Amino acid sequence: MKITILTICPEIFEDFLRSHSIARAEKLGLLQVKVRDIRDYAKGSFRAIDDSPYGGGRGMLLRCEPVVAAIREASGEDKETLVAALTPGGRTYDQQQARELAGLEHLVLVCGHYEGFDERILHFVDREISLGDYILSGGEIGAMAVADSIARLLPGNLKEGSAEEESFESSLLEYPQYTRPADFEGLKVPEVLLQGDHGAVEKWRKEAALQKTRERRPDLLDRMT
Repeated sequence: MKITILTICPEIFEDFLRSHSIARAEKLGLLQVKVRDIRDYAKGSFRAIDDSPYGGGRGMLLRCEPVVAAIREASGEDKETLVAALTPGGRTYDQQQARELAGLEHLVLVCGHYEGFDERILHFVDREISLGDYILSGGEIGAMAVADSIARLLPGNLKEGSAEEESFESSLLEYPQYTRPADFEGLKVPEVLLQGDHGAVEKWRKEAALQKTRERRPDLLDRMT
């Protein structure tokens, strides 16, 4: 799979590209991540990628010409490419979308910045994605979150079975987990996990996942009904 990230802040991604899940997926030949600077597609000696909004208002908007040029070059002639913009108006990102995107051949992620995009840019994308109902300085953190969630799902990148047991894969939070010591300042590991009865452990985990979801994210249970 290939992920192309379009941004005006490519330097933000330097450490991210060296992170374990991304670097491992690339080493195994499962994933290729390319970061492109939108400024490279701006014309003129000043390479202007933003301008003030028509009608007045605070802030600056990303201009159509450089962003659309970057999208077009990244997409090429490949009709299988999906272009997604990180915007507040997009559908809230979830594990279902992560699984869908992980099945693509090529995903282009377009990072907004400043006050956002000239609205016409969105005519050149296939979907909008939001991390949630809060404001960030740009779409870069969202692009990292999407890319990381996809990398974890690529077959062979994680230990077999690891991804399937994580939160949201079964519409529930993951069951509580513990490691040594068995007793930390009076906080004890549930006895069932120490007895070696795998059937009992599995039953406990299912019940604990349900209870944890009921207490912390009851909205997930509502979606299941």
